[in-house]
Amino acid sequence: MLKQLIRSVFVVCVLVAGTTRAQVDSAAAAPQASDAGSRISLQGLTPVQIENLAIAGKVWGFLKYHHPAVTSGRQQWDRELFKVLPELLAANDRKGADAVLHRWIAGLGPVEKCDPCANLNRADYPLLPNLDWLEDTRLSAALRKDLDTIYRHRSGAGKQFYVSLEPNVQNPLFVNEPEYKGVSFPDAGFQLLSLFRFWNMVEYWAPYRDQIGEDWNKVLRQSIAPVALAKDRSAYELAMIAVAARIHDTHTNLWSSLHVRPPVGQCRLPVTVRFIEGNAVVTGYANDEAEAATGLKRGDVIDSIDGALVTQLVEAWRPYYAASNEPTRLRDMADGLTRGACAPAQLTLREGAALEEFAASPISRTGPRPPRTHDRAGDTFQLLADDIAYIKLSSIKRADIPGYMERAARTKGLIIDIRNYPSEFIPFSLGPYFIDKPTKFVRFTVADLSNPGGFKWGQELELPAHPSPYAGKVMILVDETSQSQSEYTAMALRVGPRAKVIGSTTAGADGNASWISLPGGLRSMISGIGVFYPDKRPTQRIGIIPDIEVRPTIAGIREGRDEVLDAAIAEIRRD
Repeated sequence: MLKQLIRSVFVVCVLVAGTTRAQVDSAAAAPQASDAGSRISLQGLTPVQIENLAIAGKVWGFLKYHHPAVTSGRQQWDRELFKVLPELLAANDRKGADAVLHRWIAGLGPVEKCDPCANLNRADYPLLPNLDWLEDTRLSAALRKDLDTIYRHRSGAGKQFYVSLEPNVQNPLFVNEPEYKGVSFPDAGFQLLSLFRFWNMVEYWAPYRDQIGEDWNKVLRQSIAPVALAKDRSAYELAMIAVAARIHDTHTNLWSSLHVRPPVGQCRLPVTVRFIEGNAVVTGYANDEAEAATGLKRGDVIDSIDGALVTQLVEAWRPYYAASNEPTRLRDMADGLTRGACAPAQLTLREGAALEEFAASPISRTGPRPPRTHDRAGDTFQLLADDIAYIKLSSIKRADIPGYMERAARTKGLIIDIRNYPSEFIPFSLGPYFIDKPTKFVRFTVADLSNPGGFKWGQELELPAHPSPYAGKVMILVDETSQSQSEYTAMALRVGPRAKVIGSTTAGADGNASWISLPGGLRSMISGIGVFYPDKRPTQRIGIIPDIEVRPTIAGIREGRDEVLDAAIAEIRRD
């Protein structure tokens, strides 16, 4: 089991646009569901309707994961939502809406006796279900009784029709969720379904729900009108991007729909940009020809683009960028900063207090984004000096590690560069070289299918010691490009007694990701398991905090220096 877990952990963290095996299987198993419209159309929403819809969305999600008629798969739950929505929208007040929900629940039939029934030992759960609202006196007494009865009779069998757990790592797999790729938008019913489906997946199956940093109930209410009233597909996608961003999880986004996220356009300047010292700075080029062709130099500070200040663009785009922390949000904004129309861009470059107008061309068609790395060019393994070795993980192969470590054996220090995403999963292949005895480095939390919303402590993992450990200093380089598997790898490598982490805070999104399908063929994901240090300290949103903080400077970029790497070399040489 441990070997299976080691092989499986973080294998789905690379963001790709393919369909997972679980989704293929779930589509075949799902009840018949039509792409035909919901026949629900909205021109506006009153405050009463928004409040009633918010309660309905929570009740719909609660029943989805607790009522035996739904958890058994006997109900096509999306269509049930469309059946009840017209009555809810017509209700004049909360009392009327509660009566609609009460009749709807009664129509599902009596709650079957559970054998066994679920129980919740609060001491076992670092994250408990958020169900205080079931006793909210603003709900009618009849509705509260319905929900309480369903909760007390939930099954302890640990089976859900719409959710299963990956057999090894145990992150949620959202199965039997139709994608409705053929829906024509606008369609208020399907748009509300998308919001309710996503909101409840986070509410019940996100391990970091308590670290969102916002009131998730308010997010539901505030998102109803923008999502439901979106006037076309692009507006619907953009509204759902804004919802996803409010989880503050770098794994989460609407990965199918980034083309509608600002800035939009089919072309871009062939340069790479990075936020350094709070400024948008040119740090590289798409190819060798671009440097001379654009006229932009490394270290140029972009103050404005086509008359819009970069600081203003950052604030305007912020609601549409999902990220666990600010460095990662700026990282993603920098990737798209120079995207736009296929025409020369008018830039304002800043040098101190002086501004210079600059027409940048040529414009290149957008293509696949090159791998995001800040590591050193060249071979995976390099000798930077007779006494200093260097390994970058963006191109590492497990099979080559013994040879690398043999070549590094007599050096004073080894630099492991994780300012990238590892090409292979290597914590248990490389980590043992840096410890003298078996050492724990991580523990997980996993969802409980019998108690939706609850996460229990799972396994702790440890590195085995290598029979011939490396005796020198180990410097681990990280920054905002270090995400998910990169962060997990840094956790494993830093437990060595001679290891230090150098650089800046990482992306703060750790744990196997779980894919989410939404109406219209939209694709999202959430972090699916909680990743913590052995002493239960969290990593989500915090990232890997370096032992020695070093950030690049504009001066360093202009001079062609890698200041993080330089600091690692200096630390190795320091007696």
